Amino acid sequence: MMLSHMVYFTLKDSSAEACQKLVDACHRHLTQHDGIKFFAAGTRETDYQRPVNQIFDVALHVVFEDRAAHDVYQTSDNHMAFIEEGKDNWEKVCVFDANVS
Repeated sequence: MMLSHMVYFTLKDSSAEACQKLVDACHRHLTQHDGIKFFAAGTRETDYQRPVNQIFDVALHVVFEDRAAHDVYQTSDNHMAFIEEGKDNWEKVCVFDANVS
């Protein structure tokens, strides 16, 4: 069973520049992990004005081959560096982990 790790960031500074900085950090720090089957990071689609779309600025989606790969990722140096680099601008972080097939 694969594990889908979906993270939605609401930023204190949600300017286009700050959002892109976080997306760039996702790509720089989080793509080089064993067991990743799918990776994507990007900004909210601002053309969609539904209220449910207004609660985050940046989305991160990582699908791991299994839970063990996810668990190694969580404590990796790259993941810790990503958190340290960005956490001061994070107002809210919502994480959704799901078993997927």
